[in-house]
Amino acid sequence: MGGAGEEVWVPLVAFPASAQVVPEPLGVVLIFSCWNFPLGLSLEPLIGAIAAGNAVALKPSELAPATARFLEENIGEYLDATAVKVIQGGPAVGEQLMEHRWDKVLFTGCPRVARVVMAAAVKHLTPVALELGGKCPCIFDAVAGRRNLQTSVNRVIFAKWSSCAGQACIAIDYVLVEERFAPTLIKLLKSTLKRFIADSDQMARIVNGRHFQRLSNLLKDPAVAASILHGGGLDAKNLSIEPTILLNPPLDSAIMTEEIFGPLLPIITVKKIEDSIAFVRARPKPLAVYAFTDSAPLKRRIVEETSSGSVTFNDAVVQFGVDTLPFGGVGQ
Repeated sequence: MGGAGEEVWVPLVAFPASAQVVPEPLGVVLIFSCWNFPLGLSLEPLIGAIAAGNAVALKPSELAPATARFLEENIGEYLDATAVKVIQGGPAVGEQLMEHRWDKVLFTGCPRVARVVMAAAVKHLTPVALELGGKCPCIFDAVAGRRNLQTSVNRVIFAKWSSCAGQACIAIDYVLVEERFAPTLIKLLKSTLKRFIADSDQMARIVNGRHFQRLSNLLKDPAVAASILHGGGLDAKNLSIEPTILLNPPLDSAIMTEEIFGPLLPIITVKKIEDSIAFVRARPKPLAVYAFTDSAPLKRRIVEETSSGSVTFNDAVVQFGVDTLPFGGVGQ
């Protein structure tokens, strides 16, 4: 038998038959990309889909209009227009696209819109791959990691307030630290922020007014506002929010139950650093767990006792750039 299939074992009862597994393209794939990394989140799934022999319809985010125009102009020029099509538009266009039958849908975005996509896909029983977000915790072990304390703080700041001002699904959402070491961590965060980010002009802007208002509302809760130790400044005209550190905001407040997706960093204290594991387990499974520690037993417990898309030790967000690792979450 010819073809590009992989020969597989057959039982003796089937002798003299042979068997192959022959992969084939799914067909036509619809990709919804997101606005925070508008090139990477468009091109990476596009490359994978066409490499597997599929045709692709790409719907870039309308919240990154310049990138959407760039993709439409250049993909149409350099790729086969009969195999790859860029479709611009807002939510109404997305809804119209989901009226059609696709062989697979890939969506990157928030859970609210993902539910709309899933509900529409049910009509045609279309398989859907979702890349959503979550509240990515950072376990900061100031005892076992004290030799590299400043390096760890530098990396926390990078993972929270770097290029996207926290507007990334794998950004650190909140930090867990032992109560006795919280003052040391906060002092280092404040001093390092002053060196790294002198003023808000050096920060990325919030993507639009709606997201700015959402983040502002998180800080309007009086109990949350009372927990602000650093920052909290809001500039609606320039869609800018100062890097903000909060200490122990109420756990039932929106800032601790919703994905923050912005430059606000709650610090949550625990009696013992091992208690952070139970804290993480009691909440929805995150896209990533980060831990700064040199303790081998703690590392082992985090891997074995928590569930997430990835675990990274002594760094954060860098796992996204490791192409040999799978990228994704667990459940929502």
